[in-house]
Formats: sequence, structure tokens, C-alpha cells
Amino acid sequence: MRRTWPGGLTVCVWGGILACACVVSDGEAQANSEKDIVETGRLVATLFDASRVTVGLNQGLLNDPSKGNKGFTPEVFETQLVELYKERMGIDLSDLQQATIPEIAKPLLTRLLEESKKTIASYQPVINMKGIKYKGLIPATFGTETAKRFQNWSQVYLKQTAPDHFLRNPKNKADAFEKNAMQSFATMDTHNPQALFSQTIPEENSVRVMLPLYYEPACLGCHGGPKGQRDISGYPKEGGKVGELAGAISVKLPLP
Repeated sequence: MRRTWPGGLTVCVWGGILACACVVSDGEAQANSEKDIVETGRLVATLFDASRVTVGLNQGLLNDPSKGNKGFTPEVFETQLVELYKERMGIDLSDLQQATIPEIAKPLLTRLLEESKKTIASYQPVINMKGIKYKGLIPATFGTETAKRFQNWSQVYLKQTAPDHFLRNPKNKADAFEKNAMQSFATMDTHNPQALFSQTIPEENSVRVMLPLYYEPACLGCHGGPKGQRDISGYPKEGGKVGELAGAISVKLPLP
């Protein structure tokens, strides 16, 4: 299925996977290179999302005021994340050298995992405090801190963003490309968490990739209803519903 969006973007769905790209390559080698870059963006975005999900799945433990040491160490986090990523992608992060993925993806995935663990390590004194409920280690905060360090190391743009009506942190406000991608995701007949929106930007010599995020039941404790009620962080809930587009992971990678 093919749809053309304003600005010349063409959206195609193959086997239930959404892909959007401007084809600018003049030869097979360049086309293959861009294909590898798009796939790398997908792998990085999915790992970033999986790391946020791992933090989200542990909110009950992290915010339990009756416990001191929670046992949620960087190593425990890594074990859970490796398992989740393997379940979602069929890729073993503990043995990336044997993985059938683009070579350019391997050091990026390794570093993103390490930066994710560093974020968990930095919160150890806080999350192990007894008698305090909210520890501040939520998926969004985790994502902001991890993405910043990863970007500083790799120079790869990595960002969690959301439609304006769900946006909490102004630093994560969507740019024009990200808004266009999220509009595409929101108008899909079937919400597909494996969808992908990508575009080559010749003037920037880069490829941009977007992975959609949809509200799941675990998200609604903070982002569901009643709309306006304060969540555990003190922020008003958005009134989101399961299956509704909540945002996206945005990645920008340079072309060779």
C-alpha cells in the first residue's frame, strides 16, 4: 500500500511494516548503504524504547517506600533489557558480534546499552532510600538523561518526542519532520508498534528514522485518566487511552 504525503513523502506498508523514504541514491551501493542506515536507526530506536519500557515495568518496585535496597542494579536492568530486546528483535545484545545486523549498528547498540546502565547507576542512592515513594526514575526522565549522554558520545541525534497535546518536557518538542511522521502514524488504519517512518535528507546528508510509541496499560498510571488528575510525579494526567499514539523515538544518522 502506498500513500503520498505533503512534501513528496511516500508512505508504503509492506507486510504490516510502514516505511517512508525519499529515494535519492544513484546506484545500488548507495541504496544498500542507506538501507543499512535506516535499519541501524530502527535498531537504535527500538533499544532506546525497550530501555524505557524496562524502567517502566519496574515502577512498582522502584517507588515502594517499604523497601530499602531494591536490588535494581545496572546489572539487573541489563539482564531484563537484554531479554526484552531479544524477545522484540531476535537480537542478543550480549553477543552482537554474531548478530546479522549492519556493522555500523553494533558499536551504537553497545554504547546505548552502556549509557542506559550509567543512568540506572546514577539513581542507586535515590531508589534505595526507604520511606520515600516517588524516586524520579521514570521512563521519560531516564530517556532524556540517557539520550543526552549517548548523543554526546556518538553525535547521533536521539530523542523521545510526543504530539503537542501530550508533550510534558518542552525540550522534547517535535520538529517539522517529527510532527509529519507522527501525523502519519496517527492516521494509520491499524496501529502498528513495528511501523517505521524514514526519510533521507540530502541537504543535511543524513537519514531520519521515527519509531511510534503507543499507550499500553502500564502507561496509563501516569498518562491515563481521569484527565487532569495528578500522577505520582505531580504532573496532570493526559487522559490517554490504550492504543493511542503517545509519541515517537526519533533518530538522525549521517550518510557516509
